[in-house]
Amino acid sequence: MDDFAWKRFPIIASDSYARPWVLIQRNLQLAPNTVLAYARALEDYLTFCQRTATPPHTATREQLAIYVRDLTGRPNPRRPAAEPAAPGLANATIQQYLTVLRLFFDYLLECGVIERNPVGRGHFTPGRAFGGSRDRSLLPRYHSLPWIPSDDQWTALLAVVRQLSLRNRTMFAFGYTAGLRREELCSLTVDDINPGQRLIRIRAETTKNHQARVVPYAEAASPLFRAYLAERRHLSSARGGLFLSESRRNRAQPVSIWTWSKVIADVATSADLPNFSTHTLRHLCLTDLARAGWELHEIALFAGHRSLETTRRYIHLSGRELHAKLASGMASIHAWRTQRLVATLTEGDADEPRA
Repeated sequence: MDDFAWKRFPIIASDSYARPWVLIQRNLQLAPNTVLAYARALEDYLTFCQRTATPPHTATREQLAIYVRDLTGRPNPRRPAAEPAAPGLANATIQQYLTVLRLFFDYLLECGVIERNPVGRGHFTPGRAFGGSRDRSLLPRYHSLPWIPSDDQWTALLAVVRQLSLRNRTMFAFGYTAGLRREELCSLTVDDINPGQRLIRIRAETTKNHQARVVPYAEAASPLFRAYLAERRHLSSARGGLFLSESRRNRAQPVSIWTWSKVIADVATSADLPNFSTHTLRHLCLTDLARAGWELHEIALFAGHRSLETTRRYIHLSGRELHAKLASGMASIHAWRTQRLVATLTEGDADEPRA
């Protein structure tokens, strides 16, 4: 049964190639949020094509470059209103839109509509640099470090979180101490928690890379968890989802990712920290592990990262390796400089009498 939310994507619904492509993504069991993100990006592109009379299925690289320019010139909805001259959409957001287009044009290529994907993959092929051809992405990719709060900002956040409900305080504690993604946190069930050993089982179907893992949570979060379980029994005695809604409309239903995002958005506003998001707790946890001296592979295993390159960002953000290299380098330079200084100033002292 085709029960996709086509009313939200009217242009896709009427497009003979876009509609089946979206259905393919859903039927391939991609996460629902991923399918919605794909549909939003594709709907945006098709809307641009209608506005500019651009052929959506056979657009050239030059025409897609105009679309990229359109994206870079749009206002950023996450920027504070007090910054009207701020840059447009973030590079990561535009890259996400281009990734969706690349996948869509791959589908058109398979269907025989086009002969070459105009988006490009942005990778370098050895041996093809001089005189040959190589794919280039439409826009350079910037790898910026994630934002994390300072110690004073963390204190301000906790002052706001202290006023939240018991459920939200428990979710906040689990989100930080176990480094959980938003989807992983909201998808937890009662059976996923082992309070005796303070372990959380993250099921494969709830993770980003479909790999299950087991992570510990801090002992400091145990009292909150026990208190919340007692409160949860008033909503439901069933095992099921761990964190339940208390609203009238969705009472005793698992908390959605949108509800949790709204909670964190309110916290960010109250603490005057607009950069704070649901993912910040995970960023901060992994950075603190790097600061504490955890090795790269240990952090990757804890976080469930498939690529060590992703984990390495937190090592860099913590400054651990740079600090160690700087201290070692400065010590070596200082020793060499001092040795040269002493050798120069004492040169000839053994042979010449002092004045």
